[in-house]
Amino acid sequence: MIVGTAGHIDHGKTALVKALTGVDADRLKEEKERGITIDLGFAYLPLEDGSVLGFIDVPGHERFVHTMVAGASGIDVALLVVAADDGVMPQTLEHLAILDLLHIGHGLIAITKADLATPERLAEVGAQIREATQGTVLEGADILPVSSTTGLGIDALRDRLAREAHTRGARAADGRFRLAVDRVFTLSGIGVVVTGTVLSGVVRVKDQVLLSPSGLSARVRSLHAQNRPVESGRAGDRCALNLAGEGISKDAIHRGDMVVDPFLHQPTDRIDARLHLLPGEPKPIGQWFPARLHHGAVEVGARVVLLEGEQLLPGHAADVQLVLDRPIAAAALDRYVLRDVSAQRTLGGGQFIDLHAPSRQRRTAERVAQRAALAMADPRPAFAALLGASPFARDLLAFGRDRALSAAKLDDIAAALSPVIFDVGEQRIAISHAHWQHFVVHLIERLQTFHAANPDVQGIGREKLRLALQPRLPAAVFALALQHADFAGRVVRDGAFVRLASHSLQLNPEREALWQAIAPLLGGDERFRPPRVRDIAGTLARPEQDIRQLLKFAARLGLVDEVAHDHFFLRATLHEMVLIAAELAAQAADGRFTAAQFRDRLDNGRKVAIQILEFFDRQGVTINHGTLRRVQARYLDLFESASR
Repeated sequence: MIVGTAGHIDHGKTALVKALTGVDADRLKEEKERGITIDLGFAYLPLEDGSVLGFIDVPGHERFVHTMVAGASGIDVALLVVAADDGVMPQTLEHLAILDLLHIGHGLIAITKADLATPERLAEVGAQIREATQGTVLEGADILPVSSTTGLGIDALRDRLAREAHTRGARAADGRFRLAVDRVFTLSGIGVVVTGTVLSGVVRVKDQVLLSPSGLSARVRSLHAQNRPVESGRAGDRCALNLAGEGISKDAIHRGDMVVDPFLHQPTDRIDARLHLLPGEPKPIGQWFPARLHHGAVEVGARVVLLEGEQLLPGHAADVQLVLDRPIAAAALDRYVLRDVSAQRTLGGGQFIDLHAPSRQRRTAERVAQRAALAMADPRPAFAALLGASPFARDLLAFGRDRALSAAKLDDIAAALSPVIFDVGEQRIAISHAHWQHFVVHLIERLQTFHAANPDVQGIGREKLRLALQPRLPAAVFALALQHADFAGRVVRDGAFVRLASHSLQLNPEREALWQAIAPLLGGDERFRPPRVRDIAGTLARPEQDIRQLLKFAARLGLVDEVAHDHFFLRATLHEMVLIAAELAAQAADGRFTAAQFRDRLDNGRKVAIQILEFFDRQGVTINHGTLRRVQARYLDLFESASR
């Protein structure tokens, strides 16, 4: 368990930590000389059961409140310190507000210098504390008089903290690993060391981790947890990690960075959040309000974009978008604090909701529903609500990454909700059963309507159909969706088109006879250099217009394709040529081939070969890089022969 001090400057926080642990948390020469804490200090208290209490001692001076926020972000229990002689002071109230904004829900209050105060004064200070903490996370917290000088109440406070540790137990460690860096230094013979509190998950010696937002990769060479060498550290532990890797140096890592499971690396500079403006603020805040955002140990400039109304009144809360000066590493539902740009006061704070906030259409009903779902603390109902909100399809892996959820937790969510899932690369797109059935019905109805209005057209273009349906699935997911069992025997993919299995175009007897005369001319040995419309018309002694109309109709049937004006190739021939292009690409070291190589394989002349390749370029089968082309494997089936 991690205990964090809070309170006004010179109220005895560091002396109290030393009395409890025997460790002087002031480690800097300047701190010794000035008698105040400037940076975070750390101390540890071994307990009788073998566990260790960690203490984070924070500065009380108003100039170092940003450092106090960094320390408070990783604590389990707050120890609010109020001196008996001064009572509640300005930084007492600001620190209390920060604890409240960070939702530090457990705490004790120590009245220091109690040996110098009368019983009446202790009662008076106690009353001040009760008034100040009313309505905050520390309302009703135990108040213990202590003296670091005489030892009064120190044993009782130490025992009380030990009982708190046993009552609370260890934090759940089933999430993915995140550690907020608050110190970086080097040790002779060891190398770079970072320290911080493990926010979630478990880290082990030899683990591969990433520094975020920089993206530097590192290996955990060794680690200490609660000031002891160990093989692993877990959520709630105060850890020191010895990191090694290319580019890892003291100068490459900064306070505020996160050490994370590589899966979690996703820096963000635009976050939708819930913001509570403190009631003591003198005036409302409006659009594009400048502030300083504190999250974990990072401090960054931010602009506040209101997502509700045109101003946020003191004492009220609203959804906002935080536009940051630079990317940070964060997780959904993390707590944060906002301070003014002059660093003189705390404005408010709240909780992150969406790490992928859009820059436009922020206030739509769709976004309101999405934020409401994303704000739910329990991931299972949150993901269920997301699947019920537009666009009705969600990446389960991205949801888990945002919340630092383990793979096992994501599997539990999938098992509980049983959505229809499509695995595409690094995405697991999930759709609720209700919306999937709507999608299936809508797709079939769309095809039925299209065929009724266009009986002589092969089908709807695949991309056009995708864009017409809800949920609007990514192209790769849509291609998989068409292969789902619910479409088996009902829907057919004809190259770039989609049609009902029951739909087929038919040639009337006259056209069938003409087609039977034309087809042999386009196939056989001449299939790679078939005659054009004019040549076919001359051979068959038929008007060019008749030949052209018949071949246009045959194209709608999927029998031929018009590669260039009046130059039609059999669909089966196009498929054969696609495979030839793929073979040429596979034989090349860099996966690219020339038009000359393609021409030589077809033996049909440079002009025709170029026309074919340009047709393939337009269809997406090939990509032209100057004089070289490469094949896109996902389009190799585009010209598979249609069934008649």
